[in-house]
Amino acid sequence: MKLNKEIINGLIIFIAISIYFLLMELLGLSHHFYLRFLNIVFVFYGVNRTIKQNLNEGNKQFVSNAISAMFTAVIGVILSIVALVIYSYLQGGDAFVQSLSETFLFGGNPSIDAYSISLLFEGVASSVIVTLLLMLYWNNKFSTD
Repeated sequence: MKLNKEIINGLIIFIAISIYFLLMELLGLSHHFYLRFLNIVFVFYGVNRTIKQNLNEGNKQFVSNAISAMFTAVIGVILSIVALVIYSYLQGGDAFVQSLSETFLFGGNPSIDAYSISLLFEGVASSVIVTLLLMLYWNNKFSTD
């Protein structure tokens, strides 16, 4: 069975983000909230890879490439959030999430569900932004019809 490029690149995003966050945890850098924002680099890489593959295959339709790019980013985001939920339960559940929220954008004591849903909204929003930025970057490579 051959997986399509969106799934493969979404998996690349997920694997890169997972390794990055596990490395931050192992090195004791997970409390630095600004390092968490660097995961956007992996989303840029995966989405850009999908767009380049589409262009190399001769697909120069703007809308279909935008959908393909967005699908790639959303796959990476959803897989990452599922992995975070599993990891959170393995690390102590809501207590672990509350330790994450102390140094992040959340206030109060969020549950794993609330934290995950918030990250889903943030992830989808950043996926849209990344897709739009890269589509603007590659715009001159698409057909004008």
